[in-house]
Amino acid sequence: MSDELWALPARELGALLRGGQTSAMEVVEAVLARIEALEPRINAYITVAADQALADARRCDAELAAGRDRGPLHGIPLAVKDLFDTAGLRTTAGSRILAGRVPAEDAESVARLRAAGAVVVGKTNLNEFACGVTTTNAHYGDTANPWDLTRTAGGSSGGSAAALAAGTCILAVGTDTGGSIRIPAALCGVVGLKPTYGRVSCRGIMPLSWEQDHAGPMTRCVWDAAVMLSVMAGWDPGDPATRRAPVPDYVAGLDGGLDGLRIGVDRDLALGGIGAEVRAAFEAALDVLAGLGARVVDVRAPGLEEGMAPALVIWGAEAAAVHAEWLRTRPEDYDPLVRPRLEWGLALPGIEVARAQRARRRLQRDMDLLFDEIDLLATPTCALSAPPRGAGSVVVDGAEVEVLPALTRFSRVFNLLGLPAISVPCGFTAEGLPLGLQLVGAPLDEVRVLRAAYAYEQARSFPAPTLEI
Repeated sequence: MSDELWALPARELGALLRGGQTSAMEVVEAVLARIEALEPRINAYITVAADQALADARRCDAELAAGRDRGPLHGIPLAVKDLFDTAGLRTTAGSRILAGRVPAEDAESVARLRAAGAVVVGKTNLNEFACGVTTTNAHYGDTANPWDLTRTAGGSSGGSAAALAAGTCILAVGTDTGGSIRIPAALCGVVGLKPTYGRVSCRGIMPLSWEQDHAGPMTRCVWDAAVMLSVMAGWDPGDPATRRAPVPDYVAGLDGGLDGLRIGVDRDLALGGIGAEVRAAFEAALDVLAGLGARVVDVRAPGLEEGMAPALVIWGAEAAAVHAEWLRTRPEDYDPLVRPRLEWGLALPGIEVARAQRARRRLQRDMDLLFDEIDLLATPTCALSAPPRGAGSVVVDGAEVEVLPALTRFSRVFNLLGLPAISVPCGFTAEGLPLGLQLVGAPLDEVRVLRAAYAYEQARSFPAPTLEI
């Protein structure tokens, strides 16, 4: 059985651990063997923490033997995006500038996952400082998509998504400032959840945009994501952005079904300017949701187009503020693809930032009004499947478009507005590349987002990539 343990979700592994059919040590060893075999081709990790992971697995087994069960994540291998601080384990943010940094403490969300029994197996690759959507990295190499090694894994949490798809971890965490959890989840055929802004602490995570950064779970199934969010969510007195709102039992809400749930679709925006195979998969997903009892409602969704410009302006100004000193003193140490994006923010006039903030408030009001009429909003996660690695532009629906705006078209505005959104697999292209369905909820309504995603997942099943060792 040990050879197959890497392929199982946490839900199944937990049952095996508690039933005495395997051990945390066997699970971690299976994942580490998979990492050793596949990493040269995928490059999902910047750092592999094999010795620490084995020691933690040993401790997990001893605790279970002594009757101490930390919960569903006890003994489960976790990959951490290399933007999160990890005590005693280097945290580079995918950069040369922080290449030798070893934090003394875990990021708050990592600390909570470790306290719940998760075993960190390594730190995953990303665009430098999370600035990009393709996990192209001049310092640590690019991450390949396990479905097709010539394609991008997406980004900036591409290492986490690729590791999940390849079976080199069981759970992962990512960050999302313009789609960086959901985009790689869609392109790699896994689940990625961006919670409501402030639902999960960002303390101990290298910032990119203080008002648009989100941390969240990445998994192979919705149940695992619900468990992870239950652990990660909640007020953190050390992060002024976190909310004091109670944390529901997300797992208990999964089986509620979709009867009567109102799912809004803006067909003009969601179905225009996307690939034909994306369109077909999205329409098929809507049919599945309707067949499960949901009511699909045509709406005009404010912000899908109007929100892009203010989101970029706020992002640019805040990213430049974070990096101003390094841009002045160490400009040559930046990835040449990343530095111009950060420098752009230095030149933004204050009047543009003020206008962007004003536009955000208007869009938030309009979206609040929309959620009086619907329960969830559905879009494709991305307008296309995984582009070739290194491609700057692609052809979508007969038009040549730049990769970055094409991939973030349906995701970035929900960072601007801080709304919870999940990507779940919803099909494949003729070339065998995964596609994603995005479901978006009202603020703090992750219960309904997860419930709908779970119901859809249970009605559909999709294969995992086959990578021969």
